[in-house]
Amino acid sequence: MASAGMATILDTLKKGAEYLQRHGIDEARLNMERLLGHALKIDRMRLYLDFDRPLSEADLATLRELTVRRGKGEPLQHLLGTVEFCDLEFLVDARALVPRPETEELAFLLRSHPWPEGVSLLDLGCGSGVLGLSLAHHLADRGASVVLADLSPEALALARENAARLLPPDAPVRFVESDLFSRLGEERFDLIVANLPYLPASAETALSREVLRDPPLALYGGESGTELMERLLADASAHLRPGGLLAMEFGIDQAPALRHCAEEQGFQNIEIRKDLDGIERILLVS
Repeated sequence: MASAGMATILDTLKKGAEYLQRHGIDEARLNMERLLGHALKIDRMRLYLDFDRPLSEADLATLRELTVRRGKGEPLQHLLGTVEFCDLEFLVDARALVPRPETEELAFLLRSHPWPEGVSLLDLGCGSGVLGLSLAHHLADRGASVVLADLSPEALALARENAARLLPPDAPVRFVESDLFSRLGEERFDLIVANLPYLPASAETALSREVLRDPPLALYGGESGTELMERLLADASAHLRPGGLLAMEFGIDQAPALRHCAEEQGFQNIEIRKDLDGIERILLVS
């Protein structure tokens, strides 16, 4: 039992959740549970079993700092330092976009595709590497090789750190600092996967505090939001192997423009997939 006057896990959870709620944080209690578990290095079950555990002044100081930063809109994932994606734990911080659930849906979809032995993957605009590295990991039995390309050297550095955590040292993975295909020569791939910036420039005022902590380079796709994706579609066929697939996540209401662009570029097989919320979100072309 805690001594009189000593703050327990339960006390801290309640006060922290109230603080986050006052500062406009959704799911305030769950956020506080995650921060407590991170600071104390225990899982959620242990948190509940140890509600009466007194906290040291050092623990409380750490939690105060984390709670204040979360209350100011710093993403929970940045504070925790990791995010789960396709059953893997990725490092995540301000160098790259925090992965969204829709991106994970794209990865799960591509994992189930009947890829050939020795499948070659390109993750274009790779950010932290969640798409390319999760696919390389889960398709290792197919002898998958992957190239991760991004314009941001900071994002590529984060992707390298994730590759070192998640793939064997001899894994066939390569990193290229490139503006779309500009540094990829004449290489061709069985799969080109991309989650490029797709927000229109005018969207900034409507974004949450958390999203605004992501790098602008990873958010904005031009005036309409589709410019980068249209550039990709214009050059993609030259980098796809026969029978290859391009898979791309896009934003709300962008499907018609991207379908039209894919048709203009001569793609014969064009498919739009919806996410779990029923929103058109994924473009598949071959």
